[in-house]
Amino acid sequence: MENSFNPVTEALLEQAALRCAQRGAKLTELRRHVLGLVLNSAQPSGAYELLDRLRVLRGPAAPPTVYRALDFLVAHGFIHRVERLAAFVGCIDEGVHGHAPGHDHAAQFLICTQCRNVIEIEDHDIAHALQAAAERVGFTLKRMTIEAEGLCAACSAMNPAAVSPRSTPGH
Repeated sequence: MENSFNPVTEALLEQAALRCAQRGAKLTELRRHVLGLVLNSAQPSGAYELLDRLRVLRGPAAPPTVYRALDFLVAHGFIHRVERLAAFVGCIDEGVHGHAPGHDHAAQFLICTQCRNVIEIEDHDIAHALQAAAERVGFTLKRMTIEAEGLCAACSAMNPAAVSPRSTPGH
């Protein structure tokens, strides 16, 4: 099958395959396609949307096939599940360059309620504050993912009336 992804995505897929090999795992052709679809998407992708797009690339596929691939990609840090949207976004820089399989970094997601754009940030001050608050009450954090909703810069610029001082936390 010929390349179906843009050159940037193809390069990231090669890095992911290398990282999997270094970890003793394999980025199978199916996992590669699912990861490529997530990375190539401008928006977060739901499992059934991925399944439909995968069928175009590979022919018949069943939901468990996609779910197993997504589970692998999440476990290896190549993608994140954005719970609020029941969708997936790429996290290839972390997965390729950073953390070991199964390691959850302290990601925060900013979700635009208008265009569904998701911006991942990794603000260590937020992570440390949450860790400290948990410790104060004797709670041991195992995983830390924060999802906040609002308007991205582009949507805010198109609708300045939607952004007011009262919409900021604490006011």
